[in-house]
This record gives sequence, C-alpha cells and structure tokens, in this order.
Amino acid sequence: MTAETKPDDSPVTRADRESEALIVHALAEQFPEDGILGEEGARKESRNGRRWIIDPIDGTRDFVRGNRFWAIMIGLEQEGETVAGFVHLPALNEMFYAARGRGAFLNGQQIRVSSISSPSLAVACIDGLNDISRYPFSSGLCKWLERFWSFRAFGGIVDAMMVARGQAELWLEPKVAPWDLAAPKVILEEAGARFFNFDGGSSIYGGNCVACVPALEAEVRRFLLESGE
Repeated sequence: MTAETKPDDSPVTRADRESEALIVHALAEQFPEDGILGEEGARKESRNGRRWIIDPIDGTRDFVRGNRFWAIMIGLEQEGETVAGFVHLPALNEMFYAARGRGAFLNGQQIRVSSISSPSLAVACIDGLNDISRYPFSSGLCKWLERFWSFRAFGGIVDAMMVARGQAELWLEPKVAPWDLAAPKVILEEAGARFFNFDGGSSIYGGNCVACVPALEAEVRRFLLESGE
C-alpha cells in the first residue's frame, strides 16, 4: 500500500479516502439532516445540531506497515458534545462503542477502567514522543514516569482503549485532531475514565488530551501544571 504525505506530514492512502467515502455515503443515506466532518476532507453542514466526525483509518502508518494497530472511528456530536462513539479495530476483531449515559462496551461486553489507585501499580501510555518536546513538562517526563509500574506506547487508539478496558491507567497524547478524539472520548468517559486537555479543559478540539483512571487525575493534573510553570 502506497501512502502520500499530507501538508501536516501525516500519511494518507487510497484506502483512507475510499473508507471515508463509504462511511459518508452510508451516513448521508440514513441521517440526511446530520452534518459530517471527515479527516480526509468530507464536510457537510448540520441542519439539526448533530454531526458525525469520522477518522476512516486511524493509525495509517500502522496500516501501511501491516501492523494491526489501526482503527475505523466514528463519533457523533450533538450541540457540541460527543454523545456516541464507535472504534472498530478490524485486524484485532474488536469493536468498542458507547452512548452517553449508557455505558461502554467491547464486542457486546461492558467495560470499565481499572481500580488501580497508585502510580507504582499503574501502566502509563504516552504517545507522540516526537511531539512532546514542545511542552514545558517534557523535560521532567522521564523522571515522572519512574513512579509508574510500566510504560507502553502501542499507538493512540490502542492505548486509549487499553485505559477504557482496564489494561492501563493513563493515556497521554500531545497532538490530536477532533476526529482522533470524537469516538474515544465518550467511550473512555462511559467506561469511567477522566478526560481532559493539558490546559485543564475537556474538548476534542484542544489539540491534545489525557485520559486516566479517576484515582490518578490529581496526580496527572499536578504534573502538567507544575511542570508547565
């Protein structure tokens, strides 16, 4: 599979574009009043306050290399809030989904974050290490991670879903777009995770994000704040 490079240096393939076209067509048929925002350029204004946000292949680098850690992600936004999300990892035969107020699920089974409360027992997932250096906290990151039981970096959505299903306790992502977060945000929150941006907000438009178990929220916020001074 040959990949082209987009202006933001991210790769795109024919499969990305065809996947988005297929999803957009299906959504337009079923929900003609809804808006659409797709990573590969699909745009449609909403007539009813609802908008579908699509990442046709999240993890294109893995897809191109034949790794299994890529996903198709669709999130539903209503009046500015994500209310439903779907994350399908075809190569792993895993489908995560959630609706606001109704819980989060993996292949039909409800999932929850872990109950681990100490960094010494927690798994931290930090992605985009090549982008972290622009943040003030980067200089202290390695020292801070010494407090954790283990460190993983499988790739954005895989790490995010590890937190949602209780296999990790922290996901930190320094560079993301709305289509990277629209689906996982609601899944993570419905599974019991805390979701926030580096500046303390909680938006899919913040450009970065953290998801963690509730017991580690204060620890993570303190690290980002104190290291950013």
